[in-house]
Amino acid sequence: MTTAVPRAGGAGYRAAFAVREFRPVFAAHLVSVIGLVVAELALTVLVYRLTGSPLMSALTFALGFLPYVLGGTLLAGLADRHPARRVLVACDLVCAACAAAMVLPGAPVAALLVLRCAMAFVAPLFQGTRNASLADILGSGPVFVLGRSLLRVVAQSAQLVGFGLGGLLLTVLAPRAALALTAAAFLGSAALLRFGTRDRPARAAGDRTSPLAGARAVLGDRRLRALTLMFWVPSFFLIAAEALMVPYAERVGAGTVALGLLMCAMPVGAVAGELWAGSALGPAARSRIARPLAAVSLLPLLAYAGRPGVPVLLGVLLVAGLAHAYTLGLDQWYVAAVPEDLRGRAMTLLSSGLMTLQGAGMAVAGLAAEYLPVHAVVAGAGALGTLSVLVLLGELRRTGADAATRERGPKGETGLTTI
Repeated sequence: MTTAVPRAGGAGYRAAFAVREFRPVFAAHLVSVIGLVVAELALTVLVYRLTGSPLMSALTFALGFLPYVLGGTLLAGLADRHPARRVLVACDLVCAACAAAMVLPGAPVAALLVLRCAMAFVAPLFQGTRNASLADILGSGPVFVLGRSLLRVVAQSAQLVGFGLGGLLLTVLAPRAALALTAAAFLGSAALLRFGTRDRPARAAGDRTSPLAGARAVLGDRRLRALTLMFWVPSFFLIAAEALMVPYAERVGAGTVALGLLMCAMPVGAVAGELWAGSALGPAARSRIARPLAAVSLLPLLAYAGRPGVPVLLGVLLVAGLAHAYTLGLDQWYVAAVPEDLRGRAMTLLSSGLMTLQGAGMAVAGLAAEYLPVHAVVAGAGALGTLSVLVLLGELRRTGADAATRERGPKGETGLTTI
């Protein structure tokens, strides 16, 4: 029995919500994201209160990024080797157990950090498995793109409201009590996925290849490699603007309110761009705008060369976020290019690489700003990033004819728009 997937047509995001099985997946994502945001804030506050060290507090937050590459590499094979629902529920239960252990009175700081690492370690497996299973639930066409977009919108929105709500929560609850809510959130997510989705067989149950085999299979294919890098490379350069926001705002005399607005501008733009592309455009239009939008997506950062003030910079960051709408077209090209039995490993690699390179981008931008003016570093990131994206788009164009040939039906039709 297969899931009936409605045609996207002009229905926009309603087409994704029309699929009954997608609703609990969306609800589970919403609950777990809120729980994770609360955990990050509560644990950071708890570690600071226990140690009095700003360094340890910052390290606690950074541990949400560092284990991604290791978890994504070592666990990726599980995404296709075991049924998706089983993997997702197991990951949620691991996170719930870690959050519950953090609540225990007297837990040492070292144990808290190890538990945070464990949560981050399974995160890429969870994300990759969930994204791959979306294609089983929504099909691998336009409705899949809309479902992926909705999950990204939730994650972006968490940056806007999650920490504010978490801060309010910590005014009435102790950090350990807030972590108990995180454990409950992951248990709720596990229940939604266990009882709200079908138990499908594993895509590659007999696969016993090494953990690195999936990465080699993805990155060894010319088109898949270019598509993967198209997700990773722009984020590596774009993160420079966020990583250096505080020192730049200080240099232009922006206060804390202005700094908060600047930090929100790019996520607001990204959410607005995705919602517009997903609701106002059809699949063909989303595919057509992907290439030009990707090509110019990092150009707004060049405005930093003129050392803009807060009003201009707000507009610059908003435009940079709006350009993120190209990702919907990129999603469709990616899922069309990935073989089904490799989909879980490919999505896990995609998630882990994206988070890892964002963390690396923050570090590189900070290091560069030790020797160069902040505005020059961000403008340079925009220039180098644009050149890199143009090279990748050229590679995608060169591999597009091969992709169209693979997707062509018996009479020569093709459902894939290539570049």
